[in-house]
Amino acid sequence: MSNNEGHRVPQKESVTDQIDSLKKEDETLYSILAVDVWALAKTMEEFHPGFWAVFMKNREKALKRFMSEVVQKKPSDLRRPPFLR
Repeated sequence: MSNNEGHRVPQKESVTDQIDSLKKEDETLYSILAVDVWALAKTMEEFHPGFWAVFMKNREKALKRFMSEVVQKKPSDLRRPPFLR
């Protein structure tokens, strides 16, 4: 199938296949990143015992700070129940 400019328009099957392929690639990337983080943490733990515990404490603080910033910047919709605002 083609449009009036001569470009080929992908069929639904090929778009679905492309989406599935991208999902698999995304999962693979996350798996690779998890192994990289584990290897880095393992190596750092050998050179600086306690590194992982300090890293996780800092990560928790950063996550709490990020979440509070998100909550502060989120516009309040008074039509929604309080627990969903």
